[in-house]
Amino acid sequence: MNVPVLARAFEAAGISTVLVTMMPYWAEKTGTPRTLGVEFPFGQTLGQPHDVAQQQRVIAATLDLLATATEPGTIAHLDEQWPIEQKTAYKAWQPSEPSPIIAHLAPRIRDIMRQSRQ
Repeated sequence: MNVPVLARAFEAAGISTVLVTMMPYWAEKTGTPRTLGVEFPFGQTLGQPHDVAQQQRVIAATLDLLATATEPGTIAHLDEQWPIEQKTAYKAWQPSEPSPIIAHLAPRIRDIMRQSRQ
């Protein structure tokens, strides 16, 4: 089950939800009830490991959105910058070797992207 469907099921049962995501654009397209967009690297949605203060700020912003959102589909953006440049953080997150499926699909994806630019 995908997250927006699950969120809507919880909401229908009377349980309020907030999605914290690095991709608020997709949350808007899929109809998540409330979304907090964070500009963090994938896999670190609530903040850097062991940075309790940062994680608490994200959770506090999430709870604040839950308490203040008045419209369905509300999207808020966390005003906190990742302390490491995004490009560097992204590279640190990536494995040194691509998975077999990524190695297989990467040339096809590049071709599709090249064709879409033409």
